Amino acid sequence: MANNSASDKPKGTAKRGFAAMDEATQRAIASKGGQAAHQKGTAHEFDSEEARRAGQKGGEAVSRDREHMAAIGRKGGESRQSAARAAAEKNGARSAAGSEQSSKGGNKQ
Repeated sequence: MANNSASDKPKGTAKRGFAAMDEATQRAIASKGGQAAHQKGTAHEFDSEEARRAGQKGGEAVSRDREHMAAIGRKGGESRQSAARAAAEKNGARSAAGSEQSSKGGNKQ
């Protein structure tokens, strides 16, 4: 026989209500709530200005983290440098092939 005393479970960790449901059930309920709000006319819809302000606010919050911003800049610089090197190698290979062809007398117009 199982002992269902309060000492069996740590206090405050049991999932109850919405949190105890599986993700699909939660989504279905939330979807119905959103549809009802739209039908009622009380649903919030972002206009472009409000979305711009929200994005700006988020960007300001992220940019306060100097280490994070430095890492982003470093990654972008590395990416740009590697792209420039790849383009230089590609152009170098083309010019080398072009000089071989012209020395053989090819590609006459």
